[in-house]
Amino acid sequence: MQILTFTVGERRLGLPAAQVREILSMPRISRVPHAPDALLGVANMRGTVIAVICVGRLIGQEESESQRVIVVDADGLVGLAVTSVAQLADQSAVHDVSLLDVAELVAQAVPKKRQRESSGRVIALASRAARQDTLALVAFTISDQAFALPLSNIDKIMRVPDDIARMPHADDVVIGTMPLQGNLLPLLSLAALLALPIRPADHHARILVVRIGTHRVGLLVDAMQSVVRVAETDIDSVPQVLNRGGAEARIQAICRLGEGKGLLSVLATDQLLREDIMARLLQGDGKEQGNMTGGAASERCERFLLFRIGDDSFGLPLDAVDEVVPLPPRLTPLPKAPDFVQGVMNVRGQVIPVIDQARRFNGTAVGSAKPRVIVVRIGALTAGFIVDAVSEIAQVPESALHEAPDLGAEGTRVFERVATLGGRDDLVLIVNPRELLDRAAQDLLTRLSKKGVTKAP
Repeated sequence: MQILTFTVGERRLGLPAAQVREILSMPRISRVPHAPDALLGVANMRGTVIAVICVGRLIGQEESESQRVIVVDADGLVGLAVTSVAQLADQSAVHDVSLLDVAELVAQAVPKKRQRESSGRVIALASRAARQDTLALVAFTISDQAFALPLSNIDKIMRVPDDIARMPHADDVVIGTMPLQGNLLPLLSLAALLALPIRPADHHARILVVRIGTHRVGLLVDAMQSVVRVAETDIDSVPQVLNRGGAEARIQAICRLGEGKGLLSVLATDQLLREDIMARLLQGDGKEQGNMTGGAASERCERFLLFRIGDDSFGLPLDAVDEVVPLPPRLTPLPKAPDFVQGVMNVRGQVIPVIDQARRFNGTAVGSAKPRVIVVRIGALTAGFIVDAVSEIAQVPESALHEAPDLGAEGTRVFERVATLGGRDDLVLIVNPRELLDRAAQDLLTRLSKKGVTKAP
């Protein structure tokens, strides 16, 4: 029998060569909170998501450095992290090598399989039904002024890439083009469109990918503020005296945020582009039209809010998110609550518990100087989750969504899918909103609801 020999620390080991599918340099690992100790996380192997097991942790060589991953077939592909790979040889010719049982090794790392459940789409449908009288807005700033666009008009919110093809001799409105999902996206300055001072883009700048008619256009803004969900009764039409046919015509409504947070000017997406720019889009040839409209992007997509906890990236289905707000300077303490429940806060008349998600995932508190609270509706309950930062809204095609490897531990049911974004080596773990709260937190929220604490006095 042919065996592949390798080392883990100082130990020489081997496994049947027939089970080996590939040998890789150590890939970028996306760590999975609450996973069994021997599971390093998940990795992207050319579009296939695999779980990576640290062999050293299983055989008492915890200090050994992992430099290679041996991909084996053990009722599905699994990566074994080892120190080095030695040779492929006949078993009878190799001495002082301990032969590993791959199935037993995997069973030791993943001691408990679990029954997969649906991926949370039921929650998305239920939460949509509960919000028919509200409007979701994306708030952002341009020249220190607050504006918003309806979330339904936005395909994606992203950081400013390095590979923008600048448009020579163009006016201030037209920045250039950038690649997006294999197509070209026109990139415009929203500040210039609104006749506001233009500031150089820094790390706070974002690009809003919006649909205007049949076209997709990127709009550069100074910074994204938050995602807010407001009642229709808090949205007023623009006073007639302000509709003078200039930049003011691009504002379709004024939103009252309440609680001393001021007003938001809600822009009319279909009125943003000047007639000459719109004419240029309409006059493009067939190939250019395909690029601008997203041609190949007709594949069914889902939208996710991406957020960061420490160095790890996660995603939530956008339909489960009520809004994103800054963490208040002070929360009202909740007696006898678990330590990850930081207190309660008032969000538009509803008092909700606020959970430090970093403490739940990593055991340490969020360390960001400007943390955000993601307000999530889970069934009939609502809770806020503190995270380090909200990075973007991503529209992910179905082909880039993968079922997460079965990671065994009960706590990892919260991650059922993994997204690969734009060819990046790193992966984004997609959170199932129904499983975001563990049983203790769900019981806590249920008790609060029964006591009537979730309604403001």
